[in-house]
Amino acid sequence: MKMDDHHKALTTSATPLLMYTPTLPKFKFSSCDDQDHSQSHPRRPTLSDVVQEIKQVYILATHMIITGLLIYGKSVISMLFMGRLGKEALAGGSLSTGIANITGYSIISGLAMGMEAISSQAHGAKQWQVMYQTLQRTITILVIASIPISVLWLNIKPILLFCGQDPTMSSIASTYLSFSLPDLLFQSFINPLKIYLRTQNITLPLILSAALALALHAPINYFLVHRLGLGIRGIAMAAAITDLNLLITLLLYLCFSGICRKSWQQCDSIVCFNDWKTLIGLAVPSCVSVCLEWWWYELMIVLSGLLPNAAEAVATMGILLQATSFVYIFPSSLSLAVSTRVGNELGANQPGKARTSSLIALSCAAFNGLVAMVFMVTMRNAWGRGFSSDEAILGLTVAAMPVAGLCELGNCPQTAGCGVLRGSARPTTAANINLGAFYGVGLPIAVVMGLVMNMGLPGLWLGLLAAQVVCAALMVIVLMRTDWVQQANRGRELIGIDEDQEAQKKTLQ
Repeated sequence: MKMDDHHKALTTSATPLLMYTPTLPKFKFSSCDDQDHSQSHPRRPTLSDVVQEIKQVYILATHMIITGLLIYGKSVISMLFMGRLGKEALAGGSLSTGIANITGYSIISGLAMGMEAISSQAHGAKQWQVMYQTLQRTITILVIASIPISVLWLNIKPILLFCGQDPTMSSIASTYLSFSLPDLLFQSFINPLKIYLRTQNITLPLILSAALALALHAPINYFLVHRLGLGIRGIAMAAAITDLNLLITLLLYLCFSGICRKSWQQCDSIVCFNDWKTLIGLAVPSCVSVCLEWWWYELMIVLSGLLPNAAEAVATMGILLQATSFVYIFPSSLSLAVSTRVGNELGANQPGKARTSSLIALSCAAFNGLVAMVFMVTMRNAWGRGFSSDEAILGLTVAAMPVAGLCELGNCPQTAGCGVLRGSARPTTAANINLGAFYGVGLPIAVVMGLVMNMGLPGLWLGLLAAQVVCAALMVIVLMRTDWVQQANRGRELIGIDEDQEAQKKTLQ
């Protein structure tokens, strides 16, 4: 999503998978000239510093919000077309998108997050070649990871039936996933390219590409679904074509704008395929952190399929997740912005500014949580009508949406906290927190209240509420106890700056 002594304590109690700490590389690259080496303790920020940092965070966050809203529009349009095909198509489509997220997109997105700390800190230290090497390695990792995911998607129907899912919904989900396979490849390029640009504070190509792709998404859906009569297959194909359009426009922008020529010209492509240990060491726990949280949301769709009114419950959960996905755009964009800011400042050896960014992000996220809760409660009667006219589905939406709104009080701060941990190359800490909060606390409560106590959908969301509160509290504790000078030193090791060579160079100057 999400080292000091507290981090070491957390990783000591982790599972074996999460106990891995990446070995930092020993690149022989020159460092930037403007780093502050006399800074043994970060100074207290002035009011001017705070105002300037708020501006920088919110400029970047606003651009990411615009991009996020445009990308979110794609999923909304797809859901609307599913709803027009009928209740079973909506339920099967919701199940299939949940399965796709659990087994595919969360893994691709999580692995891509491993490059975020390296790329943002390399940009802060002006190590352009490190950025390009990391981009190439990440794309290669994601393409390889998409192969076993594709095999799973092609054989998903018997697995769903074995898990007790409705046969009709399982058949629809299997069809949707089969026609979504090309999208895995496209996402393997899109995710690293987005991170590569954002960590350089380059957001215009993301906005333009997402806007163009969204403008074509509805016409493509209409043509494939209604004109050609492809139904759920057409919706899956339209989503893949839209992502292909996004990828093509991004690549065209990069090729013809010359905006990334610095990093591309200074990099030896052969070197890019050596020394994978550091990136994999960050990518694996980043993937675990993202998946643990993302899987929980999609797991609720699967749990909904075990309720007595399975079709209505699954369809309602899909509608509710559209609402949470919408409000999540705002804390997620703030998280992406603060991850970039923290990484850039640590790479530039400015621990004080990195600390200021983290505190500002947490404060803004708390306010964002209140706004999101009010929105969810206020829209409980109107939101579902945009997706379905079935009275049973609308009734379930009205009952569960206020509880989903309460979840945002914890979700927004913990999402911002994950961004800070990503920017400071501590994905293992985020993974440990998510594991304990979502699966040690949230899952048992959700199962007991939703299935055992027969509270249905509201009970499942109460489990998520408990998980979010615990997760947010642990994130705040970790960040308040962070040694930012130590994190700056770790960051310089991460991107391969040799302190002895730099000190000698400074003495000669």
